[in-house]
Amino acid sequence: MSIIQELFSGSPFGPLVEHTKKVHECVEVLKPLMEALAHENHEELHRLQDKISKLEYEADLFKQEIRSRLPRRFFLPVDRSEIDNFLRCQDKIADRVQDLAVILTIRKTRIHPDLIDGFFEFVEQIFQVTGLLLTAAVELNSLAEVSFGGAESKEVLKYIEKLGEEEWKADRMARKLSKGIYSLEKELNPIDIIFYEKILLALGSIANEAENAGDMLRMMIVK
Repeated sequence: MSIIQELFSGSPFGPLVEHTKKVHECVEVLKPLMEALAHENHEELHRLQDKISKLEYEADLFKQEIRSRLPRRFFLPVDRSEIDNFLRCQDKIADRVQDLAVILTIRKTRIHPDLIDGFFEFVEQIFQVTGLLLTAAVELNSLAEVSFGGAESKEVLKYIEKLGEEEWKADRMARKLSKGIYSLEKELNPIDIIFYEKILLALGSIANEAENAGDMLRMMIVK
């Protein structure tokens, strides 16, 4: 019996938590990706892209298994559509990390020294956002035991509220970094600017999808 099949022998919320953890493994590769970019280590960038692709595929296996079995087997304390929406948002987080890895391997883009710290701070902020989502989502098993109510739900709602605040900070950092890019436009290659913006958008979309997943989790709790 595979690990996934074993997980599905019990509550479906266990596999849902495992899916969340697998998605976050993709996010954990963001910092090594940026380090490889900053050091212009293109071989490492390709290796990390392969790693993210594998993690994203493994997350897909969890997602497919959850979707294929939920309708037949379980009485749930929440609507199946809510679980599916949450899965879809989580799936997009892994997709956006994969998109970023592809962008970084399409062209050998050098990050201007004046922008490196800003990019790393932005990556750290995104990690704050997705980390809060992970903290909230790993409580799914506990939430299911109390039918998505009780003190556990209030605690998760606090995490989700904090997640929204951190995503707002990420948006502000993205705008600041974008201004920093254009303040250097006289000394930057225009193609570099295009790629910097692509990287910014890809990073920002990871935080956006994490906020969306948090909203889906909130909808399961607040009825």
